[in-house]
Amino acid sequence: MNIGIVCYPTFGGSGVVATELAKGLANRGHNLHILSYARPARLDSFRTDITFHEVDLSSYPLFEYPPYDLALANMMVHLIQYAKLDILHVHYAIPHATSAYLAKQILNSKAAHVPVITTLHGTDITLIGSDPSYKQVVDFSINQSDGVTAVSEYLKKETYNHFDIKKDIKVIPNFIDLDRFKRSKKEHFKKAICPEGEKVVTHVSNFREVKRVPDVVSAFDQVLKNGVKAKLLMVGDGPDRPKAEQKCRELGMCDHVRFLGKQEQIEEVLSISDLFMIPSGSETFGLAALEAMSCSVPIISSNIGGLPEVNIHGETGYLCELGDIECLGRCATEILQDEELHQRMSENARKRAELFELDKIVTVYEDYYKEIKEGLS
Repeated sequence: MNIGIVCYPTFGGSGVVATELAKGLANRGHNLHILSYARPARLDSFRTDITFHEVDLSSYPLFEYPPYDLALANMMVHLIQYAKLDILHVHYAIPHATSAYLAKQILNSKAAHVPVITTLHGTDITLIGSDPSYKQVVDFSINQSDGVTAVSEYLKKETYNHFDIKKDIKVIPNFIDLDRFKRSKKEHFKKAICPEGEKVVTHVSNFREVKRVPDVVSAFDQVLKNGVKAKLLMVGDGPDRPKAEQKCRELGMCDHVRFLGKQEQIEEVLSISDLFMIPSGSETFGLAALEAMSCSVPIISSNIGGLPEVNIHGETGYLCELGDIECLGRCATEILQDEELHQRMSENARKRAELFELDKIVTVYEDYYKEIKEGLS
């Protein structure tokens, strides 16, 4: 099949999932066309079966902000006509599903109907979509899609609860490349960061307010006060990084914390990690947690959103109520101090991750494409 995939190019979960899905589909013999306003972060090598199309945003004095949704729709029309797309798969309802509907209306009888599948990732529903300024557009765009998927049962329920959706939503979870995300020997790396054999606690995010990065620092302070020799690695960057750095200074623990910024080879950091902490205030799936689990790292997370569907309490780690710093610190201490518990949870984390193996989930998407196409024929 000739498949078009539309996504944001950022380090966030939706862009990662869309790009890795494209790679997985290409490995199965399909031709992929990726559309975005910049090259996705994970599209990092040349392939003849994946073509990247940059949506041009021409600047005109009339527009304070160039109309990306219109330029995207125009690119969709071009690809449907000339690349002979069989499927157009858009990640995020706003504005991608809206642009796809416009593209179909422009083509109308000029081209055979191309099924549009919309995958909901979270923010398009829980944040942007819930804004009254966009709600009716989200309703309409999702209902006009030929197929709709969500990355977790939680997100599916939230979508039905907050929108007037008439379409069936199929849950297809995020996935993991088990060959890439596996624990590897990085003793030299760990020795450089932990010269005295300290434990490593890691957090990875885009440092937005919803990720609650100051909570990570506060919980880690509890770990230190409980007598655990450890280092905290903060991976990523974003608007709340200064708050986290200030929290370190207030607690007098900056010597134990390293801010590493954005990292491409995150699996190398996870390979030296003993524990992963993700106390998010909103998480529709928790891809960062799954990547850590695939590298045999136990998880301490908040008990919200889709995280309980990934991190199983008492098996792969622990769940804490949102904002419960004491719980985060206590549970982290327990895992780091009990070698037998840590070993068991590490093994369980990897086994749990194997259920989300990339090839298994790509098969589900491939079957869903065929189902939608056959239903429209």
